[in-house]
Amino acid sequence: VQLQASGGGLVQAGGSLRLSCAASGFTFDDYVIGWFRQAPGKEREFVAASTRTGGGTIYSNSVKGRFTISRDNPKNTVALQMAGLTPEDTAVYYCAADSSIISSSLSNEIAYKYWGQGTQVTVSS
Repeated sequence: VQLQASGGGLVQAGGSLRLSCAASGFTFDDYVIGWFRQAPGKEREFVAASTRTGGGTIYSNSVKGRFTISRDNPKNTVALQMAGLTPEDTAVYYCAADSSIISSSLSNEIAYKYWGQGTQVTVSS
């Protein structure tokens, strides 16, 4: 199982970025995909998650209304479209996957077995 996150970079406050997570080595449709982030000196936190079909999505309160998670199962990719970025969004962003997560655990990082390497997002003020 491999997850490759990309699309990070430096953006000014108020700007947008689109992260992508490319998956390989497993049956993508069987896996829930989540995005998490870790800011310097802070614990990793949940950002968003998509159910296996993409029909269900959840977001943390801090990004709700600004970020959108979407998945393209035929292409084995999940995107995180981020808008209205603030310096508080600065972090390393990780995508994660698991096939056994129940809906009540979508935001729980310990429920995810597979993790990508992370991509840095820096928002300047």
